[in-house]
Amino acid sequence: MAQAGRRPGQTETREEILDAARRRFAEQGYDGATVRAIAADAGVNAALLHHFFGTKQRLFAASMNLPVDPGELVPRILDGPEEEIGERLVRAFLGLWQAPDGRAPFLAMIRSATTNEQVATMMRQFLERAVLARVAEARGVPKVRVAGIAAQMIGFALLRYVIGLPPLVNASEEEIVAMLAPVAQYYLTPGAEKVRLPMHQEGGLARHWSETTG
Repeated sequence: MAQAGRRPGQTETREEILDAARRRFAEQGYDGATVRAIAADAGVNAALLHHFFGTKQRLFAASMNLPVDPGELVPRILDGPEEEIGERLVRAFLGLWQAPDGRAPFLAMIRSATTNEQVATMMRQFLERAVLARVAEARGVPKVRVAGIAAQMIGFALLRYVIGLPPLVNASEEEIVAMLAPVAQYYLTPGAEKVRLPMHQEGGLARHWSETTG
């Protein structure tokens, strides 16, 4: 039974909550794991869990050792001129990966998701709830379009940080933004599916690769 009130040793209690959260998320996915169940597993009440982490979304980010909750980037991406949302998205994504210490947890999750169905389910459900649905609703575009740019971003991360494709490893941030921002803008603009991307934007990564390796 969950205990009422705080127990001594807040650091130890916080770690027990995180351990319980990792187990629940692994067993039941992001959707299935509830704050109440995690609190009960840790032997605390739900109010204490909210005291430490605030929301289930933040608890998930902390339990996965993420340096930042990706969902908290959504308001920053959405806030600003509409014609620059693609650039803001790409720069926010790059910011998560720039520092090696911050990059490590994301790399671990991507690697694990390719071989572990439970991890893949957690990531899928978390991204769906915390990021994709919110951006799609705010922009008035189908979720499949937001998922499309997410696929582009994760594919880029795999090629640059996991596989180490030289043209992408050596590219500057400005070069990457110039390649990916127009594509992101296209995906996130309502009605853009009726307009064909300009040819100089369609080649994207493939053209950059051929030009730098040819």
